[in-house]
Amino acid sequence: MTGLRQTQHLAREARHLAPGASEEAVHGRRVFAEGRGPVLTDLDGNQYLDFAAGTLTQSLGHGHPEVVEALTAQARRLWNVHDSATADRADLLDLLARLLPERLDTYAFFSTGAEVVEAALRVVQATAPPGRNRIGALRHGFHGKTMGARMLVHWDIGHQAFSGNSVLGYSPYCYRCPLELEYPSCDVRCATLVRRHIAEKPNVSALVFEPVLGAAGVIVPPPGYWERIADACRESGVLLVADEVLTGGGRTGAFLASDLFGVEPDLAMLSKGTASGFPFAVLAGRAELLRRPEAATSGAYASTYASNPLGIAAARATLEVVERDRLIDRVRVLGEIMEDRLRVLESRFDRLGQVRGLGLLWGLEFVTDPVTRTPAPETARAVYTTALDVGLRTSLGGHMLRLAPPFTLDEALLDEGLRLLEKALERVMT
Repeated sequence: MTGLRQTQHLAREARHLAPGASEEAVHGRRVFAEGRGPVLTDLDGNQYLDFAAGTLTQSLGHGHPEVVEALTAQARRLWNVHDSATADRADLLDLLARLLPERLDTYAFFSTGAEVVEAALRVVQATAPPGRNRIGALRHGFHGKTMGARMLVHWDIGHQAFSGNSVLGYSPYCYRCPLELEYPSCDVRCATLVRRHIAEKPNVSALVFEPVLGAAGVIVPPPGYWERIADACRESGVLLVADEVLTGGGRTGAFLASDLFGVEPDLAMLSKGTASGFPFAVLAGRAELLRRPEAATSGAYASTYASNPLGIAAARATLEVVERDRLIDRVRVLGEIMEDRLRVLESRFDRLGQVRGLGLLWGLEFVTDPVTRTPAPETARAVYTTALDVGLRTSLGGHMLRLAPPFTLDEALLDEGLRLLEKALERVMT
């Protein structure tokens, strides 16, 4: 439960803080004071295993000493010179060239996931041939809250509709198939329709997609989905633009989740897993796109905080540890353990409708009963708050919980976190 100091602090904040915080903050009502590795401490001294890794940002846990040292040293030297070259930028570029697929050999740096998505859209629009004035995206996708990112998925606000030039295709949401089919007898009909309405259309310039749909509840595509769509896009000249803001950096067991599904994107956007929670984002792409004169006009890849030395320091330190310590291999090992344990929980609790994920990214979907599959956000909230009460922090969204612990977690703490999750499920659902 929220302690007295936190309650008083939250009341003081509420006098001036605008509402509209995340569901996690609203329902969790915690004031976090310190983070060390996988453990958070609140203002009343209570501790929590952080299986949300910040906001899926703390791949190395909180306060990793090498990242702290890199940021501290850089803060003593230089903070902002717009997008001018700085001492460490070339090193980060070389590091990314080692970690990313060879075809993605050119990079631009930004501050946030939404900002890098907007930059990718500008590249697409600048390089699209005449007549290719539409952009494809997937239903249930999330690419940010800026105008271009919202228009991609037809996310209207208030009474204003700005769907723009976006064409929506079916995402591989097998648990709630909009076509009322079952995999594999469906023959991946959703992919066939994406091919027909997006990949094979002569007026579509690009398909912007999450390889695994994160905000929608970790929707993992079945075999055959991306293979069909990617091949069709290649054949018809539709660019593949991978939104790896959430998945990029190793969280799924590969540096890019696209690689797990055999997709070779022309552009990829990374952010959350790159800089240990410091605002930083990377647009990676093929040189023939990012260096095209139409896309590389003066200031095209610049903004106030883009390419700033502090972000470069945090990203370089984070990704050097990921590479040196072979943490993506570790993600795969821990992910297998996690899957085994979560499948047991899925079989025990009827209202835990489905568990899905890969690597260290998992979604739990809660329903009122397994037959109707009616979403149960109240159950998800109860599990989320109960887990906090017993010492586990997860990520809440609607009737979903997401689990995304740090890559540096040891097996004993992974086991402890899953035991706490089981305790919370038992308290809510038995």
